[in-house]
Amino acid sequence: MATIIFYQKPGCATNARQIQSLQSDGHDVIAQDILKEPWDAEELRGFFGNMPVASWFNRAAARIKSGEVNPDNIDAASALALMVSDPLLIRRPLIDVDGARCAGFDHEPVLSLLGGNAQDDLDGCLHEASRTRCPQT
Repeated sequence: MATIIFYQKPGCATNARQIQSLQSDGHDVIAQDILKEPWDAEELRGFFGNMPVASWFNRAAARIKSGEVNPDNIDAASALALMVSDPLLIRRPLIDVDGARCAGFDHEPVLSLLGGNAQDDLDGCLHEASRTRCPQT
């Protein structure tokens, strides 16, 4: 079983369910607060691999929903600068398993950790589906 560094937003029900899923499969999860991590652009970039820039963003973030930030019209350097200054914009969770990194729960190495059986309902925001608001802290 793996030791997983899991960058989450504390209080996020979806992240809590994701952690539980990993732990149920026997993995050790070290949960970190994505909002308190001292991110720099280079380190953050390592989680996105070859994903399109627009996929790097948390589409449920208030600044995106309001139209203030448009992930579909932004370059990589600008995206990283925005995320370093406002980690709520980062797609969660960020996962690190022995240096293999990803953003979101639907990419490698997560799929292998779950035996290729990642549940579709573990990547989407529960608050979006129920039209409720996520705690902003």
